[in-house]
Amino acid sequence: MRKTSLALAVTASTLGLSLSQTAHAEFLKDSTATLEARNFYFNRDFRDSGAPQSKSEEWAQGFILRANSGYTDGTVGFGVDAIGTFGFKLDSGDGTAGSGLLVPDRSSGGSQDTSSGLAVAGKAKISKTVLKIGSLQYKNQAIASSDGRLLPQVFSGGQLVSQEIEGLTLDAAHIREVNNRNSNDYEDITVTSGKTRGIAVTGSGTTDSFDYIGGTYKVTKELTAGYYYSNLEDFYKQNSFNLVHVWPVAEGQTLKTDVRYAHSTDDGRSTIDNDAYGIMTTYSVSGHSFGLGYQSMTGDSGFAYVGNTDPFLVNYVQISDFANKDEKSWQARYDYNFASIGIPGLTFMTRYLNGDNVDLATANASEGKEWERDTELMYVFQEGALKNLGVRWRNATVRSNFAKDIDENRLIVSYTLPLL
Repeated sequence: MRKTSLALAVTASTLGLSLSQTAHAEFLKDSTATLEARNFYFNRDFRDSGAPQSKSEEWAQGFILRANSGYTDGTVGFGVDAIGTFGFKLDSGDGTAGSGLLVPDRSSGGSQDTSSGLAVAGKAKISKTVLKIGSLQYKNQAIASSDGRLLPQVFSGGQLVSQEIEGLTLDAAHIREVNNRNSNDYEDITVTSGKTRGIAVTGSGTTDSFDYIGGTYKVTKELTAGYYYSNLEDFYKQNSFNLVHVWPVAEGQTLKTDVRYAHSTDDGRSTIDNDAYGIMTTYSVSGHSFGLGYQSMTGDSGFAYVGNTDPFLVNYVQISDFANKDEKSWQARYDYNFASIGIPGLTFMTRYLNGDNVDLATANASEGKEWERDTELMYVFQEGALKNLGVRWRNATVRSNFAKDIDENRLIVSYTLPLL
């Protein structure tokens, strides 16, 4: 598709750069920009009659502008990436806030009417190595920015990614602050904790330093290996290993095996001591996918990860992560892609997870048990005036003898408009 003058102007304005066509031609030529409109309805019903809040229910509209420039000419190319966000409240009744869609209003106990942000990162490229500094999103074994609500989670820091050797990706970063998905401000980083997690901290519950180094290597066409070392200063050090193998069983059939292991230890001010094991095997044929997973927590605590992020666990799902102290859990999952019967864009997923053996850390307490059932139906229009419009329904049910019972529904309608 040809880039129009209007589209170029939109991107240049977003990035704060002039449209000089005589200089930095590749900078403009390789630029991309999209605008996503995301309408999000969230309803979480707490089934416990004694719960202080009976439900969390909110409805909001968000806009996410993503603009990525190309690089200037020369041995070292320079560019800039930006994420602009804006969200506003459509409905949030008295006593139903706290869904994570909107920024909390501390004075009223409800949610603020609007929120906005601009995340900008400068970047430099030499050959196949890229350095980025500024406001970034991350997605790897060590840390994964959450995008499960109205607006995405963004971190302040730097990242170096190198792909000089074919099949090998090296990745390192230093992160100082986080702007969470329901916040207008950057703040220090926390560690996931909680009573059944078995993680306690002394002193301040925050830090301003998270570092990681690692990467992935495509050993063969079917096998990929990954390793990351990470350190959340004062809280934990972690070594994470991953093997993913995809076996082409026969024509149109595959068997995927995803093995994960992480060893986490205290870094001075916490009780973190955990070994997390996980395996997920998925057989796919003719649009059908059948998956079985198992996850085990051992050590003196549950799994450690940066607060409010998506942990690298096979049994991390819509609500629960099944990563409490001593917890053992299994998962059965089924997916179907209706493209196999001539309805492209329509997909269905359902899964059931069961966890037990949770250490409740109380005298004379029986073991903790929980289960979660998730269902998801999504359709993305493939052509016509509604092309790129997606409608997604997510349903979850959680039952537990140590936490709140939950029934949850999320309805997400999103439309992505390519600007470049």
